[in-house]
Amino acid sequence: MDCTSIKDLLTGETTRCAALTVAAIAFVLGALVTCLVCKLTKCRGTCAAKRDAAEKPQPAKFERREPRHDKPEKRHPAPADGSIEIYVGNLSYDLTDDQLRQAFEAYGKVNYARIITNKFNGKSKGFGFVHMPDPKEVEAALAGLDDKELMGRRLKCNVAKNVD
Repeated sequence: MDCTSIKDLLTGETTRCAALTVAAIAFVLGALVTCLVCKLTKCRGTCAAKRDAAEKPQPAKFERREPRHDKPEKRHPAPADGSIEIYVGNLSYDLTDDQLRQAFEAYGKVNYARIITNKFNGKSKGFGFVHMPDPKEVEAALAGLDDKELMGRRLKCNVAKNVD
């Protein structure tokens, strides 16, 4: 049987093996040519990427990162009127600014009392700040209210850390 066309090559009984052999040889030659071209042109294709990945040491999966020191610590400015700012934490979510002010006014003059709220829904975040002008009154308030219960919650009071 003579092979005069591609149809004869694909449908012929005796030439089927020859066609498969030609296809396999063409595939292997194509792969070799591609690899040679890649090496000659110093291509950074998939072969090189796999080789580089195998050579590069991989970091541990759960490696502890070093803390970033390029960002400054977020702190708020000191009160402009010279008063001392007190941080009050673990507040009841139902406590109001006026109730917080009244709790601290038992120990001295309060310039300012504010509970920090969520800007989207206006609900308390559970902490606030109180400004008092006299250091002795501040000490008395800290001693009197720290770890004391107010509306079912034990308060955490200390002098706020301000930017100098």
